[in-house]
Amino acid sequence: MDPRLVRAREILDQEAAAVRSVAEHLDEDFLRVVDAILALRGRVVTAGMGKAGKVAEKISVTLASTGTPSIFLHPAEAIHGDLGRVVEGDLLLALSKSGETEEVLRLLGPVKAVGVPIVAMTQSRSSSLGRHAHMVLETGEIAEAGSFKLAPSASTTAMLALGDALALVVQEGRNFGPADFARFHPGGDLGRRLMKVGELMRVGERNPVLRLGPDVTVLHAVHVMTKTPGRPGATSIVDGDGRLVGFFTDGDLRRLLDSGRESVRSIPIEDVMTRNPRSIGTDCYATEALAFLHQAHIDQLPVVDADGILCGLLDVQDLLHLRIG
Repeated sequence: MDPRLVRAREILDQEAAAVRSVAEHLDEDFLRVVDAILALRGRVVTAGMGKAGKVAEKISVTLASTGTPSIFLHPAEAIHGDLGRVVEGDLLLALSKSGETEEVLRLLGPVKAVGVPIVAMTQSRSSSLGRHAHMVLETGEIAEAGSFKLAPSASTTAMLALGDALALVVQEGRNFGPADFARFHPGGDLGRRLMKVGELMRVGERNPVLRLGPDVTVLHAVHVMTKTPGRPGATSIVDGDGRLVGFFTDGDLRRLLDSGRESVRSIPIEDVMTRNPRSIGTDCYATEALAFLHQAHIDQLPVVDADGILCGLLDVQDLLHLRIG
């Protein structure tokens, strides 16, 4: 094996060991921090210098995207006016491997002066940062990966993982679920995947509907499918109360024509429609709907509410157009 691959695997093993070591250091302070964040009226302000600062930025955006308001504060900029961003009701999460980073330590007095609690993420609670913090997320001493063990590597990986653990446990404490994710991620792939059927279904004139009656025939169904904007190739059939009772598609029409039956157009629709058809609810997620369509090998689904009342039509083309799946 190429020795470079061997070395790369050794480095990854060292970083994985650092994360496992941090897990072993978790204690009651972790729970106290979780509770403090859940009780906050303000934001979690993260701070750190150098590589620890980059980790602090990532923790901040993870918190923000999982339901906890958060900002990153650069310690060097803070002492030149940006401390005004920290107000009563906030919580400061300060990161420093050694716990002796000068720029971070200079934040502590002014932050305490406005009544903001301080959480330290550092290797030892006996460090200067650890001693002056109200709570400590202790990582323990972590040897960096690499030949000279100088570049921040295993330590930043460990702090990043600890920050993820904190943010995600807080998320669960907020009961922050997929619907909340969709609200916070509307512009990207995640937002699209977490859209619900009720947001995607065809309604109004784009929803082909045929009301069942003794004189309603296949010709009526074909007319509805043809005149509906977008020509979805299917129509839902409802009773007098608007409740879904059947479904008729282009495929049903083709099979009917291939059967050789005479006067196809005048056949009563209730004789050939699919009774008790598959349907889907408005609260179903788009990804679930797409999987259901693929599994059933169908292109359209009527959408109904809890009482079986027709709400709209879901077409696979609408999902593919949004690049869902």
